[in-house]
Amino acid sequence: MAPGKESKVKWGMVIDIDRCTGCGACMVNCQIENNLPPAPEDSSRLRAANWMMVYEISNQKPFPEHDSAFMPRPCQQCGNPPCVSVCPVIATDKNEDGGIVSQVHPRCIGCRYCMAACPYHARYFNWFEPKWPEGMEKTLSPDVSTRPRGVVEKCTFCHHRLLQAREAARQKGRDPANLQDGEYVTACSKGCPNGAILFGDLNNPRHRVHALAKSRFAFRLLERLNADPQVYYISRREWVQRMSETALNDEIINSKNR
Repeated sequence: MAPGKESKVKWGMVIDIDRCTGCGACMVNCQIENNLPPAPEDSSRLRAANWMMVYEISNQKPFPEHDSAFMPRPCQQCGNPPCVSVCPVIATDKNEDGGIVSQVHPRCIGCRYCMAACPYHARYFNWFEPKWPEGMEKTLSPDVSTRPRGVVEKCTFCHHRLLQAREAARQKGRDPANLQDGEYVTACSKGCPNGAILFGDLNNPRHRVHALAKSRFAFRLLERLNADPQVYYISRREWVQRMSETALNDEIINSKNR
């Protein structure tokens, strides 16, 4: 996105950590939707590629004060993405239409500068050629291309679903740039059984995520880095909010909870 230019539409996600049970349905839906092959070396998590990861966090206190939670982590689709400025071939860019950080796989040379720059570890390198068990290749989505070995890939907010929603709006004679709440949702959001992941236009008051992102319980990961993520988290637990920002002090936490 050009410096100083604000997009009219801002696609974003609000994840309610207090609702997440860590079932992993979002990870499975993401893998199926975006043609992520099974990992040939599942014992080495450093070489796994899952665009959506679910982490277990805890307050590190002994029983009976012990508490834990689960935190889904997709690409944060930063407003000021550190990954974009370091790419030497412009294989990743900040899309002006909706603020989605794109990834052009045919252009990627696999230097992995973007992986080093991403503070959220939301980018993955393809160490292996994509392979599926016999017969499973028939279930691949025709809307998403498979990525070859040697390139970096990431969550794209299921961009192909945005294109489908726009086309459906055109067929109904409506403005494709003004989608209604629920017309464009990601696979992880649609597949969450507890409704912990909500998706929509952060700039549109008619979308649920608009109000949720302004909640006093809402926060973003590592806000001190000024990356301006478009993924918000919600939790009423103070220790969860504190873990989201290593430099966050008690005064800020208490002021948000008043």
